[in-house]
This record gives sequence, C-alpha cells and structure tokens, in this order.
Amino acid sequence: MLFDSGAAFAATASTSASILILGDSISAAYGINTNEGWVALLQQRLTKKGFHYRVINASVSGDTTRTGLNRLDNALQQHQPAIVIVALGGNDGLRGLPFSEIETSLTNIIQLSQQRGAKVLLAGVRLPPNYGEFYNARFARLFHQLSETNQVALVPRLLDQVADHGELMQADGIHPTAAAQAQILDNVWPHLQPLLTTQQAAH
Repeated sequence: MLFDSGAAFAATASTSASILILGDSISAAYGINTNEGWVALLQQRLTKKGFHYRVINASVSGDTTRTGLNRLDNALQQHQPAIVIVALGGNDGLRGLPFSEIETSLTNIIQLSQQRGAKVLLAGVRLPPNYGEFYNARFARLFHQLSETNQVALVPRLLDQVADHGELMQADGIHPTAAAQAQILDNVWPHLQPLLTTQQAAH
C-alpha cells in the first residue's frame, strides 16, 4: 500500500518533485511507528535543508524484487517521481531465490524507472551471517554489479553500522529499531544528495 509521507509530515508545495521509495519492511518501518522510520526522517531532513521534494513511501513488508517490480509501473504513473530509491532484495535472499531472478527483477526496476525519466539510487542489502560468508559475499557483489552495469548510484550497505549492533536490532534480528533509523538515513543521504537538483532547493 502506498502512502505519501508528505501527508504525515510537513506539507510541501504541490509543484514539488517526488522521491519514490520502493522497499520492503526495512523501509516500511516494520515494528516501529511510521513517523520514526528512516523514510519519514528523510522527508524531515529534505524539508529542513530546503529541498522541495515530496517523499512517497511505496514500501511493503514482505516484498521481493519481483513483487516490487509488479507494483512499480502503477507507482511511476501515479507519482512521476524525479528519483526512485530501490531498497529491495532482502526477502529474496532470505527465501533463497535464484540470483538470476533477483538480478533480472532489479534490472527491470532500474530500467523502467530510468525510462520514465527518474534517477535511481540502489540500496545494497546484506543477509544475516548464518547464510554463510560465500553466499553473503555473492549477494553483496550483485548490487555493486547492478550499479556499475546500469550506471546508477549505490548505497553500499543500507544497514551499515546497524545490523552488526544487536542493540539497534529488534528481537527478530532482521528489523532495525527506532533508534537505528537516523543511522540508516545517514547511510542513504551521502548517495542521495548528489541526485537532488538545485531547482528543488529553497532560494
């Protein structure tokens, strides 16, 4: 289900461009209040820094890259985003889906977004250590390869400095706590900021 984070936070001008977040439970603020999630904090930071972007959170708990792709076309048509942040793949890995399927779905998500005129930021995902060093390394390498092949910006690890700190993770060991959300945003921001246009900044 889509929700417009601009409705939950400071309203922006109707002429503002939008940033679409296509993610799973990590971006859907699973287990915490929606207004505590990193996507909500992103809207607040953009507003504070004078960037006139409206953040649209199209993240759905449990989404795989395939189900995210299935929802993308409607979201692009409805919101016509200037930027799409793709934060999917964790559920694919947890379910052991083939790497070829993950790669194909993410490639289609990136290319469809680009065809609609959006810049793309891809968020790298890591799996729990119990999946093994070899599998995790291959999984991480997939996101770097997609970034290079499609020439899109990459957040190397969405949960950097979060997943390795038990106090920042919920009891399931998969979902970050409210206290971790600012760090997640800090992981995203340096890679998103270059994609923001000066036309959307306050003068």
